[in-house]
This record gives sequence, structure tokens and C-alpha cells, in this order.
Amino acid sequence: MRTTRSTTRTSPFTALLTALATLLGIVVLGALGPATAHAQSADDLATGLHISDGRLLEGNGNDFIMRGVNHAHTWYPGETQSLADIKALGANTVRVVLSDGYRWSENSAADVAAIVAQCKTNRLICVLEVHDTTGYGEDAAAGTLDHAADYWIGLKDVLAGEEDYVVINIGNEPWGNTNPEGWTAPTIAAVQKLRNAGFEHTIMVDAPNWGQDWQGVMRANAQSVYDADPTGNLIFSIHMYSVYNTAQKVTDYLHAFVDAGLPILIGEFGGPADQYGDPDEDAMMATAEQLRLGYLAWSWSGNTDPILDLAIDFDPSRLSSWGQRIFNGFNGIAQTSREATVYGGANPGDTQAPSTPGTPTAAAVGATSVTLTWTAATDNVGVTGYDIVRVNGGSETTVAASTTNTATVTGLTADTAYTFAVYARDAAGNRSTRSATVSVTTDKGGSTPGVGCSVGYRVVGEWPDGFQGEITVRNTGATTINGWTLAFAFADGQTVTNMWGGSPTQNGGTVSVAPASYTSTIPAAGTVTVGFTATKGTTNTNPTAFTLSGTSCVTA
Repeated sequence: MRTTRSTTRTSPFTALLTALATLLGIVVLGALGPATAHAQSADDLATGLHISDGRLLEGNGNDFIMRGVNHAHTWYPGETQSLADIKALGANTVRVVLSDGYRWSENSAADVAAIVAQCKTNRLICVLEVHDTTGYGEDAAAGTLDHAADYWIGLKDVLAGEEDYVVINIGNEPWGNTNPEGWTAPTIAAVQKLRNAGFEHTIMVDAPNWGQDWQGVMRANAQSVYDADPTGNLIFSIHMYSVYNTAQKVTDYLHAFVDAGLPILIGEFGGPADQYGDPDEDAMMATAEQLRLGYLAWSWSGNTDPILDLAIDFDPSRLSSWGQRIFNGFNGIAQTSREATVYGGANPGDTQAPSTPGTPTAAAVGATSVTLTWTAATDNVGVTGYDIVRVNGGSETTVAASTTNTATVTGLTADTAYTFAVYARDAAGNRSTRSATVSVTTDKGGSTPGVGCSVGYRVVGEWPDGFQGEITVRNTGATTINGWTLAFAFADGQTVTNMWGGSPTQNGGTVSVAPASYTSTIPAAGTVTVGFTATKGTTNTNPTAFTLSGTSCVTA
């Protein structure tokens, strides 16, 4: 759930969460079978973006996979630069928070028209959502889907003709945890109300249980909701937070819809852990990529609890570790996003793969990182990126992605031999043959000459037997740090249980942190943030001494 400028999520009671593992395993899709044919095909009835055979397509029939983020426009209407910043980092879609006036100040028709125009100027597909419905039935302040549908009808003159560019998400998380089975009928009624009013856009519907559907109501009733739309131009949205803390839960839910031929995307998701659990964002992003499903991360900036801010203070040059993960990490936006063809992006008729990149050469070999450079590939339309893989015998693992012919691979082990190669890819998703390989042995490690650093440590939240902490590492030197190891010690028996932005190794009270791929590089005067959860006893003294690659850091 997202409330006013907040990332606080309403969590099911502990007993109900315990039941989740069983529910997600045994709740079947009920009526979900192969999607029922409508009187006419979706391609015949739909205009612009539309659903066909369980897939979101553009008007020209090209498969469109959303890769983007959520932006809290209704609470920060002055942050108009955000869409351009989101696009510059590679996104092809933005989900825009609006209000229908029930709970917050209504976004006017002129404001919505301006947002749509900004999306188009920045070559983004625009998912517009009413946030006032969040948690209806449990949150007394929430509005109804029917009220939201009336708001959309009031915007019909603004939205008509924008079917190539706009998806209408009727209402955000439109039911809480109280009697979530009540979600189905008003969802169907709201969809039909919009269709009866003449809307031809793709309509997106969110799940109950604050969007997470942990009781399986949307999963069980999805077919009946889909069949109620005479155009078949409907897509389901699941929000994945701490309920989805294992790969099995993530894959079970998404595969259920795909196997039934029903369209779905991850309309919101988080990665950082909280007191309710640790979402498995790696599984979410990997499964979305495997199944070619969209995902939209929460959220760009401005959360009351900044743990889920992708950009700090709306500044695209200050991505948090969560933001680095989403934009620059494995299966992230930079690696997997493709611009909509309505803006001149991927050519749907392009089946020619790029040429093979040149053999990479290694430079700046450190204890935990190496920089690779290669001769660029060519393509009949254009090379859009490169995938760097580690080769180990007959297997390979993607370790980095780049839009240029150079990349820094991080998170390596000191004094270890590695073999790397490169693939090129184009906007249509065609991939080249693999380049020749290069072998390199990392340095033995030790202190890094010229490193200057400061470290800030804070406890974000605390509960009787545990806490959440955050460590901010600043490069106070004059040169970029590529690869690092952070060391510190707990004095009171605290034990790290989960970490994001880095990988911990703990021996007694001593903790050593290796960076994630998206936090390994710290530019001069730049910072990276590592977050974690840990167990504790009655005393929770903060660490007072930190070293970065063997160099003592100032405590901020």
C-alpha cells in the first residue's frame, strides 16, 4: 500500500502471513483456464495498446513489455522534471499517481492532459492510476472503484485518442484485507462502466489485499473479471512486497496467470526489507524477464520513509542502492527496457542480429573488479546494449550490462581467475553470437592507495529482537573507487540476517561487506547506501569504526 507520501505497507496479521505459504501453493485459479474467446478478437476491437493472446501489444502488433517506475505526481505536482529523468535512465513506462478528489486534491483535466503530454514528449508509455481507492473496506478514508470510474469518465475528452500512449489503471490497491472477496463485483462493474462510456484503452486492475492478493481472490476470479470486458482489453496488476519473500511464491503466482493465458504485470514492487519481511526482488525481476512480463518499481522519490526512494530528493544523480538495483542491476531497466515502437523504438520486423563484438581486453584490474573494453558491434538498425558474461566451462552467467563498448565488472573475489565474454543486442531483442573470451586474475587485495572515506550508520527501525540498519559510504577522495570491502564490528552480538546493496560475511561480531554490482563504483564525492536487517538482544550499540578496503574511514 502506498499512502500519502509514505511507503508504509499494511501487513496481514502474523497468523495470516503464516497461512500464505499454503495459500499461494494451493489456491488454484478456479475458473482460470485458457482465456475464453470473445465475440470478436481483441485485435478487431482494440485501438492502440491492446491485449491479444494474453500479451500486451502495441497498435502495430509489436509486443510491449513495461519497464519503468511509479511517480507520486499528485503529492508532488511541482516535480515536472521527473518524467524526463526517469526516461533518461532507460525506462519505457511511468505509472503516475493521481487523485480523483475523494481523499486528496483532485488532479484536474488540464493537469492530466499535461502529464500525458509530458509522457509523450519523453517517449514514455503513461499508466495513469487513481490512488484514493487504496485499501477500501479496511481503510475508512478510501474511495470506491465506482467513484474512480466516474473520475475517468470525466476525463474522457482528455484521454480519447491517446490509446497508443495511455493505460488506465482504474484504482490503486482497491481493497484491503477485510473481506477481500468483495473486490470482484465492483471491479467488474467499474470495467463495464468505462466500456459503456466508450473507453477503448487498455484497462489495468489491481488486486485486493492491498494489492498483494495473498488470499488469492484475484487469482481465483481473474477469468470471470477478464470475461466481463467485452473487448478483452484488460490486464491484471499484482503488487509484490514482503508477502513475496521467496522465489517460489513469485514464480507460482506469475506462472498461474501466464499458464492460463491471462495478461499480468508487476504494477508495484519493492526490494528493501522491512519488519514484515524481505521481498525477493531478484526473483521478481528475473521471472518478469523470463516470462516477458512488465514491471514498475515503487517509487521514484518523495516517500515519507525513504527506504523505497529510487532517487534521493528527486535527484537522478543520487540513486539509492534500491535505485541502482532497478535501473542498473541485473535484469534491470537499463539492461531490459525497449522503447515503444510508437515512438520509433524497436522495429517489429527486425530479425537480424548484431555482429559479434570484438574480443574484450582487461584494464584497471583490482581485487574485486575489472574494466573490460571491446570493439563495438554493428547492426542493420542499431546496437542498443551489451551483455557481459562470465564463462565457466560450458556454462555462463551474466555479470554486467552496458550501453557502450566498455563495462566494469564488480563483486569479484581477490586473487581469483575469471573468464569473460560479450554479447551485443539490438532494440528488437536480437542477440549476437558470443565474442571471444578474455581471462584475467584479480589482484590479491589489501588497502587501496589514495582512498578517502566517511561512513554514516543509523538504525532505521527497531523491534524487540531485531532492527533495520543503514550504512552510507562516501568517497571523500579525488578518484573513483571501483570495488571495495567494508569492515566493521558489532559489540553486542548483533547478527545480520538480510542485506541489500551488498553481500555480508560475518564471523562473530566482525562483519565484512562486499558490494553488489550496482553499488561497487563510488565516484569522487559520491555515496552508496547499504541496508540490512539484523537480530539483537537487549542492547544494540552502533559500530564506531569502519574500514574501506583496509583504509580507516571517518565516522559521519
